[in-house]
Amino acid sequence: MLGMIGLIGSLALLMFLTMRGVNIIIGAIISAVVVAISGGINLEVALTEHYMTGFTGYFANWFLIFLLGAIFGKIMEGTKAADSIAKWVTDKLGAGRAVFAVVAAAAIMTYGGVSLFVVGFSVYPIAVSLFRRANLPHRFIPAALVFGSISFTMTAPGSPEIQNLIPTQFFGTKPTAGGLIGVLMALLIMTVGGLYLGRMVRKATSNGEFFSLPSQSQKREDEKNEKEQAAKENGGKVDNGALPPVILALLPLISVIAILNIMANFMSSTGAALISLSSGIFLGSVLMAKFLKHFWDALAQGAQDALVAAANTCAVVGFGSVAAQVNAFDSVVDALLSIPGPPMLGLAIAVTLICGITGSASGGLGIALPILAPIYMAQGIDPGAMHRVSALASGGLDSLPHNGYVVTTIRAISGETHKRAYGPIFILSVIIPTIIMFLAVILYSIF
Repeated sequence: MLGMIGLIGSLALLMFLTMRGVNIIIGAIISAVVVAISGGINLEVALTEHYMTGFTGYFANWFLIFLLGAIFGKIMEGTKAADSIAKWVTDKLGAGRAVFAVVAAAAIMTYGGVSLFVVGFSVYPIAVSLFRRANLPHRFIPAALVFGSISFTMTAPGSPEIQNLIPTQFFGTKPTAGGLIGVLMALLIMTVGGLYLGRMVRKATSNGEFFSLPSQSQKREDEKNEKEQAAKENGGKVDNGALPPVILALLPLISVIAILNIMANFMSSTGAALISLSSGIFLGSVLMAKFLKHFWDALAQGAQDALVAAANTCAVVGFGSVAAQVNAFDSVVDALLSIPGPPMLGLAIAVTLICGITGSASGGLGIALPILAPIYMAQGIDPGAMHRVSALASGGLDSLPHNGYVVTTIRAISGETHKRAYGPIFILSVIIPTIIMFLAVILYSIF
């Protein structure tokens, strides 16, 4: 009983500390201490062996993907390729389709392997311009950014995002695993979510809402305008920066997707991802060299971002490794395995619950799959189906309020508050993907 209370309490503590803004590495260690003590595990063994084995194991397996992905994102940012793609999409669709334009711009870049945070910061200024021209409520911009970035692009077949790569290691599959059902699920999330987001925005405008910058965003815009005005008054020239042609901006993204899914047929998916991301970095740097002013700075910043992102995720996986040692954890796994219904239902529920508790899709996969994948593989279930169900499950409850990208998009990028902006995100990135996940379990079980 004490072990179960400690397990649940440590998970709740990790979520609480994360939402309170405590560094995830510190929060994960504190939570690991709690679960170890309540589970009767020697504290030294829990931290130096179980925690660090989980931490370093995940780091060894996935750091290079984090590194190359972060550098690729910085190259796309430094060359202004991300800005070029966002502007091209919005110019083609126009202010009349502002919401769809923002979602499409974010989706194209994320599916092409660009870092979520680069996408958010790149698309946001254009989203503000479009929403202002269309007089749409600003509070829906975070929902459009999050929906386009993570709800269907990171879990779709063929995606170079790490949430679609991690299952390949445990199920022996390719990034395109899941076949037609996987494609249909991604399209269903995109269609249903897009229609619902449009409906929410129209309802808000019909109720009298209009475009208005929140105080934090307004302050940033005022400061930017003041700097530009001061530069003009001093005889200086405001450099808005020329953008590369959109075809050059798109080629690195296309190369990442194409090379990943071609090379995965001849080598491991991890190796294919490393080659594809390297090709994207190379193409971006060469094709848009004149737009990239600080090549080595982009590499350095990308490496720094990768270290932070990887360490944060490793900390969560380390906590999960400690939690997996207590007897209560085995009881939970047994309960999930005995859930009535399709065999994959327990896998789906376990992955999405752990992703929700940790506030991390990749962290949740890193905790759940090493334990659950061998159990379900032994049952003879189709590995491709389990890959896609696991990926879809990682994109559901992970987007609860304490998710790092959600917090950054709402607060740091958009200057909004959870009270104003999180409601639509909850529907688009938690409710709809979770329902689609259960639908996928049923379809894979039937077909």
